[in-house]
Amino acid sequence: MPDSVTNVARFRVVIYLCAAANSDLARPREECTEYAAAFGWEIADVVEDRVGLLPPEGRDGLTRAVGLIEKEEAGAVLTPWRSMISTIPQEYDEVARSVEKMGGFLHVTGSDWARRHTPY
Repeated sequence: MPDSVTNVARFRVVIYLCAAANSDLARPREECTEYAAAFGWEIADVVEDRVGLLPPEGRDGLTRAVGLIEKEEAGAVLTPWRSMISTIPQEYDEVARSVEKMGGFLHVTGSDWARRHTPY
């Protein structure tokens, strides 16, 4: 057995949440935190945008979350629903491609259907 121990860094994610200013994001944040823990992922940061559903390029928080991928401080952006990135498929795909070009990925924990059918 070797004398040295090799430490393996845990995979790091940034949780991204987006909602209107008066929305309660405690439950979605908790769900993402539990999801990350289930996979043994470390949470590098939790970023919230409180601007409603502006286009992705208009949200400072999303830019900051994606920036953590670019700086290699996280390997994925974790969000509870696709709609928190964009309700428009082309915009969502553009953000996903951007994250992938930086070497990371965009991961959605649940579905919008579940969101509409789960009382918060």
